[in-house]
Amino acid sequence: MPAHNSILSISVRRLLEKNLSSMKIHHSFFALLFLITACQKEKKSIEAAVKMQDFVIELSTYAKSIDSDFLIIPQNGEALCYQNANPESDFRTDYLAAIDGIGVEEIFYNGDLSIDTYRLNMLQELVGSKKILVSEYLNDNNFIADAQQRATDEGFICFPRSKDNYNYELIPANPFQENADNITTLSLAKNYLYLISNSQFTSKQNMLNAISATNYDLILIDLFYEEDPFTATEINQLKTKANGGQRLVIAYMSVGSAENYRYYWQENWRLHKPDWLKKKYDGYKDEIWVEYWNSEWKNIIFGNEESYLKKILNASFDGVYLDNVEAYYFLYYNR
Repeated sequence: MPAHNSILSISVRRLLEKNLSSMKIHHSFFALLFLITACQKEKKSIEAAVKMQDFVIELSTYAKSIDSDFLIIPQNGEALCYQNANPESDFRTDYLAAIDGIGVEEIFYNGDLSIDTYRLNMLQELVGSKKILVSEYLNDNNFIADAQQRATDEGFICFPRSKDNYNYELIPANPFQENADNITTLSLAKNYLYLISNSQFTSKQNMLNAISATNYDLILIDLFYEEDPFTATEINQLKTKANGGQRLVIAYMSVGSAENYRYYWQENWRLHKPDWLKKKYDGYKDEIWVEYWNSEWKNIIFGNEESYLKKILNASFDGVYLDNVEAYYFLYYNR
């Protein structure tokens, strides 16, 4: 791809000059139009990546002004750790300073063994300074041990989910490297539970009891059981493992997509109304990709007493897990 600040690159101009006097000028015009469109799309995506970096920094600054130990963990946005989201560039140091860990999905397994070397290379550069949480989707439970070992070898912690747990709704029985340690910082965690669906529980208390009976070092759950938010008392209850050790409890929050079942959703909202509800989210009919830099969306997510993040802080969570930060890409590309 040509340099981002030169849409009509030297190679493109040479292509045009070469074909102006030939019978291929018709095809060359459409080839040139395609190249220009592709470069414009890439330019917009890069600009959007910088806006997401800024968004996360602002969100982190707000949260840590209230609780200096509050953890910020974006998911699937590892490229954001670099200038202009370009892994060939230097790190964006103010973004790295704003986050405490990185969550990712499907690095080694996506059903079967399928190593994503592009993303793995980035994580290998980042693991020395940030805790890496890897969720692997497995078609066969026989792959669990291998997935856990591959993550451990890289210095990551792993949540392997089986094919009947695609939507993060089950509690696997035995945490990897189960321990009774006091997990007071993210760096100490050896395993984690990713549980953002409540479909398998008959009540909020049933879900709380099930989690309390485990020895996971870190619990990742939604702020809400159905439409009922967890209270500070309930979250503090979860901060003790069944064996008596302390652990961390992190809240899930989507910042790159709006979800039509959330408390903030308004009855008259739909795609493009408001206009920052920008694009359908393929595969998730209840979500729409947002222009997250819009002030109305930002006010929903953080920065004020009524914001989503303030509700999480009020509930005594130890941190927040930011999903869909890769919206900067999917606003302009489908894959």
